[in-house]
Amino acid sequence: MPDFAYARHRMVERQLAGRGIADARVLGAMGEVPREAFVSEGMEEFAYEDSPLPIEAGQTISQPYIVGLMVEAAAVRPGERVLEIGAGSGYAAAVMSRIAADVYAIERHEPLTRLAQGRLDKLGYHNIHLKTGDGSGGWPDAAPFDAIVAAAGGPTVPERLTSQLAIGGRLVMPVGDEQRHQRLLKLTRLSEAEFKQEDLGEVFFVPLIGEHGWTEDDRRSPSEPRSFREPQRPDTISELIARATEPLPDFEDPAFGYLFDRFAGAKVVLLGESSHGASEFYRARAAITKRLIDRHGFRIVAVEADWPDAAHFDRYVRDLPPPKHDEPPFRRFPAWMWRNTDVESFIEDLREWNLARPEQDRAGFYGLDLYNLSASIRAVLDYLDRVDPEAAGIARTRYGCLTPWAKEPQAYGRMALSRGYRDCEEGVVKTLTEMLQKRRQYARADGAAFLDAEGNARLVKNAEAYYRAMYYGSAESWNLRDTHMFETLCSLLDAGGPNAKAIVWAHNSHIGDASKTEMGLERDELNIGQLCRERFGRDACLIGFGTHTGTVACADDWDEPMQVKRVTPSLPDSYERLAHDSGVGRFMLDLRDGVHDPLRHRLLAPRLERFIGVIYRPETERWSHYAACSIPQQFDAYVWFDETTAVTPLLSETRSGGEETYPFGL
Repeated sequence: MPDFAYARHRMVERQLAGRGIADARVLGAMGEVPREAFVSEGMEEFAYEDSPLPIEAGQTISQPYIVGLMVEAAAVRPGERVLEIGAGSGYAAAVMSRIAADVYAIERHEPLTRLAQGRLDKLGYHNIHLKTGDGSGGWPDAAPFDAIVAAAGGPTVPERLTSQLAIGGRLVMPVGDEQRHQRLLKLTRLSEAEFKQEDLGEVFFVPLIGEHGWTEDDRRSPSEPRSFREPQRPDTISELIARATEPLPDFEDPAFGYLFDRFAGAKVVLLGESSHGASEFYRARAAITKRLIDRHGFRIVAVEADWPDAAHFDRYVRDLPPPKHDEPPFRRFPAWMWRNTDVESFIEDLREWNLARPEQDRAGFYGLDLYNLSASIRAVLDYLDRVDPEAAGIARTRYGCLTPWAKEPQAYGRMALSRGYRDCEEGVVKTLTEMLQKRRQYARADGAAFLDAEGNARLVKNAEAYYRAMYYGSAESWNLRDTHMFETLCSLLDAGGPNAKAIVWAHNSHIGDASKTEMGLERDELNIGQLCRERFGRDACLIGFGTHTGTVACADDWDEPMQVKRVTPSLPDSYERLAHDSGVGRFMLDLRDGVHDPLRHRLLAPRLERFIGVIYRPETERWSHYAACSIPQQFDAYVWFDETTAVTPLLSETRSGGEETYPFGL
């Protein structure tokens, strides 16, 4: 069950006060009214997202910030009478009712009026008067009003509404061509005939239908967007994108890799993906990676995969002997993410490249993730058995408290809360610490083997903390996971020496700077891309990948069978739609300062960006798979494939694995 009280507090703090809404009455009212009670059934978990949500009758409940902005602009005060036009779910009326003496609200759709009345009655908000009718004509019998708030845009402010304002009353309403531009206007009535007008900025609202607004024939077509975000002209921005893009050749064409030579001076190049199941993303990353390895000295390929599983591929590509206990890698859910024909092709190419070179010049393949706890425990013990039997015995005792849950580590998280198994923490930390203290002694025997053992010991330590944190909150567990990936990457770079250079393969949500997205701004989440920028500055290059539609390999839920689904075309107010509307099917766009500054400036304002993980739920796509981002600040470059195709999995038997934090399941 979501903690709605906490989510409401964060909404007020981040989405309202954080954006400049300062009226204490407005902040207090929005911190009191339970928004989850005003959304459609099944949408409660998304109630405090920074976006509008669908409600019954094909309408929307406004973005929380917009509600706060309009109520603050209307300067609603205690003891006043307020008129709302477009009651919708009843949420904004409920907010204003916590401040004003009486709120009169008109809704055009009778089913919405009934539903809103039921919600308000249940909450005991009895100073709200609802009716179904034409809001463009106001509510003359209840006039005059101290404030009027219209949640729909008309071609002009109807005189019928201004005439119902008391002297000193305020009216806030969007005005303009509802299919293109609207301005949020505030009118203050100074006298019977005199009004003061203020322009509060550009907005985009649903149309005000009625005798004194738009007619039914004027309404937008159903396919056109209804958005409360600041509008741009998608055609103009898309034309700028089309002029700035560099079309991508075939993957096999050497020119594909040449396009990315400009980023070869970085110490770390992070290559993203907007889904884990699209072939084009894997093939593009493979082409870029092979170029950076062959011509620019990169020798570390670090991927969003478990360390012990990736170690199997690493031994293969570098022609190293298998470990004492070896098993086929990547058999846990989601097996298709790394057991697919595109990864297989890359691994074979990397092995072929390596075999033509001396051992010390070969490129390695490493995992950054922390899920395969059982394999990492076994790998540490096997290593210590070989180099330090006494330490192996101590480690066996320390790891003993984790062993019962090694195959199902999420169960350890549950136990840790209720039965005090946090004692495991001290032991796993000591094992890693003591291994690092003996680094020189162990590495003299076999430096490569020590690096592998160290990576596994770090995984055990961080996985223990991660599975505990999963039961406290998603932000903490996410941050532990990405911090682990970053620490592992830094360990690989340190082991490679001062000139070491790495390529990272991970989802956009991990490699794009989280501090420039809703993840960081709203959910306090960081990621490996942000940590790399903070550590390496301009020596970290972050490259995102995106698509408009196509097919994707995915699952309905964790541990469910893989299936191929059609990707829903991107939303109208998203970065993906801007890229699609450019008309260029596949391209690379350089987003760095000084390259395409006019375009970069137009793209800076946050828009929606799509994130599909191993789980894809098209039925709730807007709320499950989109987040607000500033893409030029999130990435240094963007790679686009207008239509993608699902990866082809290799046949294998999949074992069950632990569930990752919803919604992305990355």
